[in-house]
Amino acid sequence: MDETQREEIARLTEEYGGAWGVCHTRRLLHLIEIIGAGLDYDRDVVWLAAHLHDWGGYAPWAQEGVDHAVRSRQVAEAYLAEHGFPQATSGRVLDCVAFHHQAGADRPIEALLLRDADALDFLGVVGVLRDFSKNPKDMRKACETARKRREKLPGILCLEKSRSLAAERVAQMDELLASFERDTWGNF
Repeated sequence: MDETQREEIARLTEEYGGAWGVCHTRRLLHLIEIIGAGLDYDRDVVWLAAHLHDWGGYAPWAQEGVDHAVRSRQVAEAYLAEHGFPQATSGRVLDCVAFHHQAGADRPIEALLLRDADALDFLGVVGVLRDFSKNPKDMRKACETARKRREKLPGILCLEKSRSLAAERVAQMDELLASFERDTWGNF
């Protein structure tokens, strides 16, 4: 993959995913560097998958009633084919995109890295603030959503470094939510 292709994919991620999409992708790549340290994986596959994994949730590609991971795989497949990416690379990228929200350790390392990083990005302070920003007028719902993520996401992680980082992020969530409840006297 040449630099021109990288720049175009990053530009499209920002154009269609906005600040959230491009910043989420950058955070994923940083997390993958941390949890993937010492592991042998294809960095181009991970880079592509991190950028493409949510495209199916962005306009103009989102389709009502279609899970964004399913739609993202469809969009990524068309994009990679149209731009002449080798089948071996495309297949690995599509596997990452399709399974970025699913549990299970029976995937290539690149898919595990993306899935673990994506889950980690929804834990900790970033995860809580994301839930509150999506529900600014219903803080009770935001708290419930954050707590559900706190309970579910650590259980889908496969990599030891991911589980260790998740424990730190869960502690941050617990502290933040406890402070919020104290400061609002439960009236939110």
